[in-house]
Amino acid sequence: MKASPQSRSISRRRFLAQSATAAAACAVGSQLCGAPPASEWNMRLSTSSIHFSRLPIEQACQRIAALGFEAIDIWSPHAGCPHLDDAKNRLGPDGLKQVLEQNKLKTYAYSVYSGGFPKYADFIGAMGGGVAVRGSTGQRPPEELTARMKEFVASLQPELELAEKHDVYLAIENHSGQLLNSLDSLKAFVDVARHPRLGIALAPYHLQHIKASVEDAIAICGERLLFFYAWQAQPGTQQLPGIGPTDFTPWLDALAKVKFRWYVNPFMHGEPEPDEMTVALRTSRDYLLGRAKQLAAGSSLPRS
Repeated sequence: MKASPQSRSISRRRFLAQSATAAAACAVGSQLCGAPPASEWNMRLSTSSIHFSRLPIEQACQRIAALGFEAIDIWSPHAGCPHLDDAKNRLGPDGLKQVLEQNKLKTYAYSVYSGGFPKYADFIGAMGGGVAVRGSTGQRPPEELTARMKEFVASLQPELELAEKHDVYLAIENHSGQLLNSLDSLKAFVDVARHPRLGIALAPYHLQHIKASVEDAIAICGERLLFFYAWQAQPGTQQLPGIGPTDFTPWLDALAKVKFRWYVNPFMHGEPEPDEMTVALRTSRDYLLGRAKQLAAGSSLPRS
């Protein structure tokens, strides 16, 4: 069937928007992007400071760097995590940069569920930018999904203007009970999210709760995927890769297929004491590196 002029126009706009997204993702800086060749995928690892929320930010950075993670996701006060506020108010950008440099650790993301991105925008900008992770909004009936998603994305315009000013990318997390949750909602978001600094922070934990395919979700997100939680729906430290029962190989394979350019971030909530957390994260790191090595050696799942 011959495409109508209107459909060709829509396809062209979509192509241009996706191209702008890919170009902008690489523009965030060498510490964040460094796109791999199309024929291979280089997995890089970060993890979140909330895993060591009982420790000062300096010690959290030391632990994360000593475990071999390349980058860090710094949390605002969700569940009492002190790190982002402490860094902002006590260390300042120069002080935090010094801590990170001492530990040879890169900044990747700032989780701003508590406080919101505008509160931290100037600080994140002074740090050189990065990815700001936040939630969406309340869930709506399925018949209202498209209209509500358009309203939600439009409501982000002031934050996106701040993001442009401070070299930040805004990543919206899928979460149970919120607007961005199901595969259909991810599709609706991708269809209306045209700003090159707007994307998704994908949490498999919440997808598993609704029995949605994580691999399908990754494919839907495509170039809009800015943050990936290596996180499964299990209790305790079994939420982490290599400890719980989920085989992460298909997820990593799906990330490779979309040429995911950011960091894979092992994650859990309800973190144990720092020493136990350190052991658990070491197990996760080794597991993910082993699975990535298998993929690089050509033992991935069959590709379409």
